[in-house]
Amino acid sequence: MTKASSKDKTVFTCTACGAASPRWMGRCATCGEWNTLVEERAPAKSARSSAANVAGDHLARPTPIGEVPPDGARRISTGSEELDRVLGGGAVLGGVVLLGGDPGIGKSTLLMQALAGMARGGAKALYVTGEESAAQVAMRASRLALPGMDRVMVQATTELADIERAIGELEPATIVVDSIQTVRSGALESAAGSVGQLREVAARLVEIAKRRGLALFLIGHVTKEGMLAGPKVLEHLVDTVLTFEGDPSLAYRVVRATKNRFGPAHEMAVFEMVREGLREVPDPSALFLAERPSRAPGSVVLPSAEGTRPVLIEVQALVAPARMGPPRRVSTGIEGSRLSILLAVLDRKADVHVLDQDVFASIAGGARVDERAADLALAIAVVSSLRDRAISEGLAVFGEVGLAGELRAVPRASSRLQEARKMGFSKVILPRGNLTQTTPEERAGLELVGAPTLTDALIAAFE
Repeated sequence: MTKASSKDKTVFTCTACGAASPRWMGRCATCGEWNTLVEERAPAKSARSSAANVAGDHLARPTPIGEVPPDGARRISTGSEELDRVLGGGAVLGGVVLLGGDPGIGKSTLLMQALAGMARGGAKALYVTGEESAAQVAMRASRLALPGMDRVMVQATTELADIERAIGELEPATIVVDSIQTVRSGALESAAGSVGQLREVAARLVEIAKRRGLALFLIGHVTKEGMLAGPKVLEHLVDTVLTFEGDPSLAYRVVRATKNRFGPAHEMAVFEMVREGLREVPDPSALFLAERPSRAPGSVVLPSAEGTRPVLIEVQALVAPARMGPPRRVSTGIEGSRLSILLAVLDRKADVHVLDQDVFASIAGGARVDERAADLALAIAVVSSLRDRAISEGLAVFGEVGLAGELRAVPRASSRLQEARKMGFSKVILPRGNLTQTTPEERAGLELVGAPTLTDALIAAFE
C-alpha cells in the first residue's frame, strides 16, 4: 500500500440530507430515511481553507446594518414578463436560481430564451453545458431563432475549474449551468452528481456569484418522486427555487417559485410549448377554461390565488360505483390525502354518502393546486358528479373546509372576486368570514353567497 493510499478515508453520506457517517447504516441517523447512505472518499483539508484560518485580514468584519447599501434594485430583465414575475421582477445580480423539472419538459429552452433576453439588454451571458456538446446547443439556438442569442457565449465542460476560468476571463453578468449534477470539482475524487460533489460545486458557484455580483441559474435533475435530486442543502444554498411542471403530453407548462428570497414565493407563470420554444400565456384563466364542457356534472370553477396573480381553474370529479375491491381514490393535481379528508367530511357532516364509491379528481389542463381554498370546489364537484347534476356555468366557488364541516376564510378574497368578475362569472359561493370582509366595490356585479358550513354551500350550489 502506497503512502498516498494509506491516508485515503471514506465516509457514508446521506443522499437525502447530506449528513455524514463513518460507517454504513440502513437508516440515516439524522433524517431517518432508509437506504440513502452512499460511500464517498472524504476530501482532504484544502490549502485554501487552511490559509483562510490564519489570514486574519481576510476575515469578514461586522458592519452596522445601516451602512450596508441595499441591492434590491440590481435586477436585469430576462425578456419574459412571466419569468420576471416568478423571479420577483427580474434576475437579481448576485442571486442564485435553481430550476428543476422532469427530463424534456423545457428547462434548457426556458433558460436559453432568458439568456437571449438578457443579452439583448446588453448583459454578457454565458451558457455552460455539461450534458450536451456546443454543437447541440447551437442547433437548438438556431431552431429557436432567438434575437440576441448570437451574443451568448457557450462552453461545453464538466469541470468546475474550466467554469471558474471562463468567468474570470469573460466577466459575464449572467450564467446558466446545465446541469449542476454534471459538474465536478477536482478537489474531490468522487463522481459528478454525488452528494459531496454537489455540495462542493454548488458552494463554489454560489460564492463566485455573490462575490462577483452575477446572476447565476442552475438547472437541477429531479427524482422519480418529483423532488430535486441531491442533498437538501442544495436548496438551502440558493436564493430561489423554481419548479417546472406540466404533463409532457400537453403543450402547457407551469413555472412555480417554491422559495424566493427576492420576491413572493408560490408565484406562478404559464407557458405554452411551441416549435419556436416557450411562449408566454398572459391570461392563464382563459387558457384553463377554454375547453371547459358546458353543463357537465362534476365540473366546478375555482378562483385560485397562489402567488400575486389570481387564476381561474377547473376542478373536475368523477364518482362511480366501486365494482371490485375497496373504493379507489385517484387524484391528479390535488393532494390525495386532502381528497380523502373531504370525502369523510361529506359523509359525516353533510350527509352525502360517498365513501363506498370510486372517486377520481383532477385539475383540468395539467395544473396543480396546493392551497386549502380548493376544498369547497372539490367537495361540490364530487357531489355534482354523485348526483349527476351540473351547477350553473356562471358560478365560481372557493373556501377551506374544516373537519367539523365549517367553511373557513381564505386569504386574498378580493383578488379572487375581481378575476371571477373579469371572466364573466356572476355568482360566487365563499366562506361567510370572507363575505363580511368585502367592500361594496368588490361586490359590484356579483351575487355573493357567504356560507357558514359545507351543507349551506351545497344548498346554494344546487338550488
